Amino acid sequence: MAHTDHQTMRRVLRREIAGTLGLLTDEHDFRAMRRYRSFTFDDHATYLKQVEAVLKARAAQGTHTTLALFDPEDYAAYCADAGLDPEAPTSRTRFTAELAATGPTIPYDGQPLATLVPALVDEAVRQATWEYATTVLSRLGPCPTCGEDIGRAAFTRASELLVRILDTAPPGDRHLVCSVSGPPDTLVSVLHGDQDGDDGIHLDEAEALEFTSVLALGLATRSPGGLVLRTSAPGTADRVYGWRLRSGGLEALTASEVFDAYCTDVETGDLISPESDVDYCEPPDLGDKDTAPGHRH
Repeated sequence: MAHTDHQTMRRVLRREIAGTLGLLTDEHDFRAMRRYRSFTFDDHATYLKQVEAVLKARAAQGTHTTLALFDPEDYAAYCADAGLDPEAPTSRTRFTAELAATGPTIPYDGQPLATLVPALVDEAVRQATWEYATTVLSRLGPCPTCGEDIGRAAFTRASELLVRILDTAPPGDRHLVCSVSGPPDTLVSVLHGDQDGDDGIHLDEAEALEFTSVLALGLATRSPGGLVLRTSAPGTADRVYGWRLRSGGLEALTASEVFDAYCTDVETGDLISPESDVDYCEPPDLGDKDTAPGHRH
């Protein structure tokens, strides 16, 4: 009887142990892992099917699993730094545990892997964008004239601008895109705001933090860029308007400029038919204090 009780308790405890699975999302990363003899898969599609089967089995047992993006180059560097044998499965386990603590992860809730993989990649891009933006902001240092921390001041100003933009938007769900051009690449951040029943807006905190950081980077470095807002509400046409980043501030786009931006193919320059039930318009006034450049030194 005591032995049976112990087995039962262990089964209960096993169900309460959360796990993380490092996922190779694309063919390129999968081929890179095949250099290790201990990695026995030889087909990416088969690998993904087996991963999904394991996830479903764990979920059926009541076990929670999160997915992390497994990068072979990061894994090799991790093993070299830690003095681990990259051929050992235990090394992959330790690396995956590190990903669970520091890297982008998403929970498995029964969704198809075809849905989870793009979501995991998007989460990884979001985190990388946020880390890059915050690193650059932190390195700007104090203003040589007044001593104010430039990056911190820009983040505060970007936060105020975001609140003002959301508050002046017409009723409905919000979809914002901010892009900032500069070396080495253009940073793009997306923020979704769902309207709740009390006329409030629900934002994902991680998305909002990344979006604010990218906007702050554009303001602080006076880089060219833009911010576009699209609102959607039942029974009304979507409204689209925006601003360009110029000289550390926001400058409203005209309705025709917004129309041209949405109805021109970026690569070819050819005209694209405008969407039906969409109004391309000028943004509401945010106030001179909000749109004018911030730190002027």
